[in-house]
Amino acid sequence: MTQNIVFALNRLKEKLWLRPLIFCVLSVFGALLASIADNNRHLNEIVPQIKTESLEQLLSTISGSMLVIAIFAVGSMISAFSAASNTATPRSFKLITADDVSQNALSVFIGSFIYSIVAMVALNNGYYGKAGHFILFLFTLLFFALVILTFLRWVERISKLGRMGHTIKLVEDATTNALKIRLEFPTLNGIAINSNQEKGLAIYSDTTAYVQQINISRLQKIAETLDAIITVNAIPGSFATLDKPLFYILFKSTVSEKLDYKELKKAFTMGDMRYFDEDPRFGLITLSEIASRALSPAVNDPGTAIQIIGSYVRLFSLWDKISADKNPKKDIYDRIAVPKISIDDLFIDAFRPISRDGAGNIEVMIRLQKAFNSISRIDNIDLKKACLLHSQEGFERAKQEMKYEMDLEVLKEQCLFA
Repeated sequence: MTQNIVFALNRLKEKLWLRPLIFCVLSVFGALLASIADNNRHLNEIVPQIKTESLEQLLSTISGSMLVIAIFAVGSMISAFSAASNTATPRSFKLITADDVSQNALSVFIGSFIYSIVAMVALNNGYYGKAGHFILFLFTLLFFALVILTFLRWVERISKLGRMGHTIKLVEDATTNALKIRLEFPTLNGIAINSNQEKGLAIYSDTTAYVQQINISRLQKIAETLDAIITVNAIPGSFATLDKPLFYILFKSTVSEKLDYKELKKAFTMGDMRYFDEDPRFGLITLSEIASRALSPAVNDPGTAIQIIGSYVRLFSLWDKISADKNPKKDIYDRIAVPKISIDDLFIDAFRPISRDGAGNIEVMIRLQKAFNSISRIDNIDLKKACLLHSQEGFERAKQEMKYEMDLEVLKEQCLFA
């Protein structure tokens, strides 16, 4: 249940309407809350008299400007979203729309507008007494200061939002978080798959979609009830089809009646889109798409591809910083077998597109070979093998594209197999 709640909250955070709605409710509550001060006689005696005209002028200033600024903010954000989709990749769109600073700014602008309207109506209808006028005046000054500070912070952020460097950083950070989780819990707190053990009955998906999230705790409870072992075949990010088993179930005791596996299938959240939360491969693919677009003849921006290669070195260096072997975690779900993430698949997602599209660029290929040299120094045999394989493949691709022999000789000196 907790996993589903966290997943749902992450999806809500990506919605542009959520924070403005919350702030609007709080602003209405704040505008009406000021009248409570009128019930305190002592407060009515000590607070200064605030003229209604001064409050009306402040509230009119806020209401007259906030709606315009909010419309301007939305227009700027849409331009930034469009720029990111056109210059980077559409897959980065979800990360940019979830930008905290932009969502907070939009929330403050719209919430302040709603607050000023509600407070103005209440003020003109005699809703506030002497103390209420004073508290409303303080609230209005607070909103005014909040708007100014938010606007200054938002102007600084909107200058970066949608820029290539900022987009790459967002994708890299999201991929880093997903990789850290998978390295700390390589089997998602389940058990490793035993290749010598029978998997059992194959259960197929009812829909063709991406696996977005798996509720392992729910699978564990059902597996305990059925006295069975469940082997997951489609981890988050996998494309489940009608002919590919979603999972296998092996019963330890004889089952006399035909079971309905709908409850087990409900533990798999399916959808048409992939998300960065639990899918590190999606982050690597998004970065490689940005690099491939940068290396296309129409864009011809090898510097962006080199920047992304640097991102990959940082990402694969996590194997040295976070190791499940160095910090063993106790298996919690002993009836759920989950496949570990494949380093070969990660390397294909990350480096093959750059190796293919940048094969004719000596600067990109040298940086790529240096990346393989750096990653291969990590104490992980699978990483070393993958680096050697892709170093060889990258050089072979370069041999077919580069015409200048000296470039090939310089490149070969940087290769792992040299």
